Amino acid sequence: MSESRTRSNSRSYRRVAAAVDAVCAIAADSDATTLEEVVASIAGERKREIEIASARLGPGVCGQRRFYPDRDVIVLATALPSREHILAHELGHIVFDHEGAPASEVTLEASDDLIAYMLSQRSHQQIVDDGADELAEWEAETFAAMLMTRLRVFNSRGAGVSVLRFDEALG
Repeated sequence: MSESRTRSNSRSYRRVAAAVDAVCAIAADSDATTLEEVVASIAGERKREIEIASARLGPGVCGQRRFYPDRDVIVLATALPSREHILAHELGHIVFDHEGAPASEVTLEASDDLIAYMLSQRSHQQIVDDGADELAEWEAETFAAMLMTRLRVFNSRGAGVSVLRFDEALG
């Protein structure tokens, strides 16, 4: 059974907001103003590559975080209506260090369709079996919403990094 590595078993907006603040501080240090640049900044800070890929995923699956011994891969479904939000959501799983299935355990020498189907079935069954993913999904979704709001605000008000630094100073 999969178990989330979150520190608390309850929902905490304060915890998510602190994570978004930390991510935005790292982004500001590397002058990152787009979500892809933020992902690269987090990868640099963690000294662990985060690759962004697209693939056909199972029905109802918009994105996945795949864990490899040397890197993380965020896989986004092709033709997403809200690619940025799904990317931010999957980044949230990485930031919170949510447990994910190691890629070697969930992939086989098979077609992309079969792999996507198997992953979606496994993910669904884990949620049904243990319910532990509910908090992880809430944290990732809340993180994505907060991060996307912050990025929109500081990118719409001029030079993103200077606005972020000003926001940080105000708390």
